[in-house]
Amino acid sequence: MINRRDVLRLSLAAMSSKLFGRGRAMAQSQELLKYLCPPDGVTPDLVTRPSPPCRPFVAPFNLMPVKQPVARLDPAPDPRAHQRYEEFLPKKLYEIRETEFRWVYHPDAPYNAGSWSWGFDGMTPGPTYHARYGEPILVRRMNTLPKVGESKVTFALPKTSIHLHNGHTASESDGYPMDFIASGEYWDHHYCNFPSGMDDREKLTTLWYHDHMMDFTASNVYAGLNGFYLLFDENDPGYEDVSSDEYKRIAAAHGYDPAKAWGLPSGKYDIPMVLHDVLFDSYGQASFNPFNTDGILGDRFTVNRIIQPRLQVERRKYRFRILNGGPSRFYQLFLSTGQPFVVITGDGNVLPAPAVAESLYLSVAQRSDVIIDFSRYRPGDQIILQNRLEQTNGRGPSGRMLEPGDGIMRFDVVESTAPDKSRIPSQLRPLPPMPEDLSKFKHRIWEFDYLAGLWTINGQIFDHNRIDAKIEQGSGEVWILRNQGKNWSHPIHSHFTEFLLHQVNGRVITPATVQSTEFRRHYEFDDAAATTKVFMGGQRRDVATLLPNDELVVFMRWNDFLGRYIMHCHNVVHEDHAMMIRWDIVPPEKPGGGTKPAPGLPSASPKGKNPA
Repeated sequence: MINRRDVLRLSLAAMSSKLFGRGRAMAQSQELLKYLCPPDGVTPDLVTRPSPPCRPFVAPFNLMPVKQPVARLDPAPDPRAHQRYEEFLPKKLYEIRETEFRWVYHPDAPYNAGSWSWGFDGMTPGPTYHARYGEPILVRRMNTLPKVGESKVTFALPKTSIHLHNGHTASESDGYPMDFIASGEYWDHHYCNFPSGMDDREKLTTLWYHDHMMDFTASNVYAGLNGFYLLFDENDPGYEDVSSDEYKRIAAAHGYDPAKAWGLPSGKYDIPMVLHDVLFDSYGQASFNPFNTDGILGDRFTVNRIIQPRLQVERRKYRFRILNGGPSRFYQLFLSTGQPFVVITGDGNVLPAPAVAESLYLSVAQRSDVIIDFSRYRPGDQIILQNRLEQTNGRGPSGRMLEPGDGIMRFDVVESTAPDKSRIPSQLRPLPPMPEDLSKFKHRIWEFDYLAGLWTINGQIFDHNRIDAKIEQGSGEVWILRNQGKNWSHPIHSHFTEFLLHQVNGRVITPATVQSTEFRRHYEFDDAAATTKVFMGGQRRDVATLLPNDELVVFMRWNDFLGRYIMHCHNVVHEDHAMMIRWDIVPPEKPGGGTKPAPGLPSASPKGKNPA
């Protein structure tokens, strides 16, 4: 029996030989091509078989619990399976289970019967990790999903490899697509929780974890395998009231200086939100078309896996960590009242100073932490979070704006229960510096294109045995990212390290620049005092959004670890078909040419069998 990837590979080979004269065309290619989604003119599934109707803003908001550590793991972790384990001994241990269950997206029928889903510890999204810089942890991830052929989720594969996006982690803990476990197995992830090169300017804040299984990332994440991982430090300690006894205990344990705390909204006023658009069948079950190579679109907007929820908010400031969880839709978010967002991060990176934006542009996997002050409203007021960006197929947004619809979620204002002690500082964290002369660094060009049903990088589909780039540890490089397509967009994500954006279509980006976009054109607002119409990100990012015909120039450094990693399109349908490359961090050829080399790759495996 031929599978989806085989069909696509063979078709690509046949098309390549016809177009480029490389070898002989396969006789069976025409027969195989009938299994492919034609590249143009296909009516999206959400038009031909829309989801059942349901009422907006009746389901309560779902706030995921904070994951709690365990006292011990049995069997104990093997130090030989991890780089720098003894140097960064875990101070906390966690155990989490991948499970199958019925998830109720909405109280109306047929959704109230529950859709078969996957998640962590019986929930989707999974529990939220609260981690701290300077406090290494180890997470044992246990696959307790049904075996292949036994799962009620029929469109996904119960083999998993969880990636901490964009954690600065050793390769064996990164979630490489081939580092997968099957039902009955576990994998230990060692998260050192230190910034790249031990440079505080490299710190991150809002990360997320999701499945990265080879060829099945889109379906497995769509099934529910994702969650948040939040990093705190002295500036952003997770406490707005530094006079509280709880903060004093944390500060004493970690050596925090209360005077350095930013005072951002914290605790129950710091809320992670992941956006997913989902398509359901007539029975209220999540529906996924595995032969759609363009991208999957849904017609039901969910926040934390609840369809159009409502959230009660007090008359005070809130911090919302908004993530586009995909799989393929882009968003441009507005508040129905016209109130702008105060933006403090682009992806997981804190901005040098807060930015004010009328709307947020989020391609797949992009995040923005925003502050919304509800003190201007009265109890009983209702504010709706809206998406106004048109997208008619999985290839990317059309560039046109929509009239406001029902919206994604609703905020219901109530009176405050206590004084608001949070604040928004005028300055946040400086960015790592861009080298003055980029000509001194190695340059690589990566071109993203489409051929015969597959998405390619430099004309090739992904092969996990092929190393597309060997990068010396401690080095820096300039990467040029080109979108060769006129009709598609690609949110490009490279694992392990952030990048500094140098140019967008020839225009130079500076640390003070806010990147913005409108109608498929990039433009920038350099005046920090001005209100940006569309916030797309700051200079430091982990997702490079390539709109049609875009060229981005970025600078990256590779510190601290060795091993294999990947870069891919985070429209995860494109990733699975097969827009991804492998790059390896290797020891420097000349000693002393970079940061201190890691002591070597692991001599054991982080994988094991689940205890009986």
